[in-house]
Amino acid sequence: MTVGDNLLTKRAKSAGEMQRVSFPSNDARVFATALVKLGYDSEAMLAAAQLSRSVLDDPDARVSCEAFGALIGYAMGTRPMKNLGARIAAQTLIGAFPLLDYLVLSSDSVGHGLHQLAAYFRLVETPTKIEIRDGESPVRMIVRDSVSALSAEFTVAVAVLNLRAETDGRFNPEYVSFADEPDDTEDMEKILACKVRARSAWTGIAIEKEAWRLPLRRRDPVLQGLLRRQADGLLMSLPADEGLRSEVRRALAWRIAGGDTRIGSVARELATSARTLQRRLAEQGSSYQSLVELARCEAAEQYLSDRSLSIAEISYLLGYSEPSALHRAFKRWKGTTPQAFRDAES
Repeated sequence: MTVGDNLLTKRAKSAGEMQRVSFPSNDARVFATALVKLGYDSEAMLAAAQLSRSVLDDPDARVSCEAFGALIGYAMGTRPMKNLGARIAAQTLIGAFPLLDYLVLSSDSVGHGLHQLAAYFRLVETPTKIEIRDGESPVRMIVRDSVSALSAEFTVAVAVLNLRAETDGRFNPEYVSFADEPDDTEDMEKILACKVRARSAWTGIAIEKEAWRLPLRRRDPVLQGLLRRQADGLLMSLPADEGLRSEVRRALAWRIAGGDTRIGSVARELATSARTLQRRLAEQGSSYQSLVELARCEAAEQYLSDRSLSIAEISYLLGYSEPSALHRAFKRWKGTTPQAFRDAES
């Protein structure tokens, strides 16, 4: 990150796309409050972003992506600060995002809390998505589609710091991973008190099973139930999540070769139930089985391009008991046989 970068908008694909992006006023208030704690002048910052205090205090107001970016632009232009996203997270109190925070913190354990975070992250109306891979060791919480490196940095840092506070200091990730390179990796490790991997293939948190199972000190099943009912109602009022099919396909992509492709397993990764996943896909004119078939077809095409794999080996990789089953399926998908497809590709 360099001074002058519009850190909240630098990944937007066009000016039109940027104009369509807006945030609830609470998000801007959380960042503005943290920046004041970090020593930035409140009035000058709001003036630079052309925001008023009344807008930030209005729970129904929205703030444009440009105005949000101007808050950060003011801070970086006035007094550059390394790892600003993580520093903002360190100044953000638990409860800044009330419903989402307490959905997580009233959960039984770190793992349950992170599943709740993934399930209800849409409540903060961000394009960022949280993916949980609890079938891996270490477990991974993956942050996807964030609008900026700073936003991803904030999301990761606030999760680490809040979970550590809510386990009385016992929560320690195996490591934190960033696709981008932090301004200062050593400083980031001090802020998060854990190992940081920069320029990785993914952004998020790697968590050993022991830390995953740690109990949260505010666990409260009664409160959890009340909050979930409220959150479910709010989610239903939001526009349909057009990214659901791509999320399911992404979850299936790494499972197709010998993994568990049952809907229950994928639903758990997406922090929902099999019934809810089926219903939401049906609402979008799709089905789980059709996405499994699509994932198998795409994987079959990829494997067939690799001539080091025999068609029999590909059949077993895709979960078929014999090559004839792949033959029938591929004929249905592509109107030709696996061998003919391979020959045509060569």
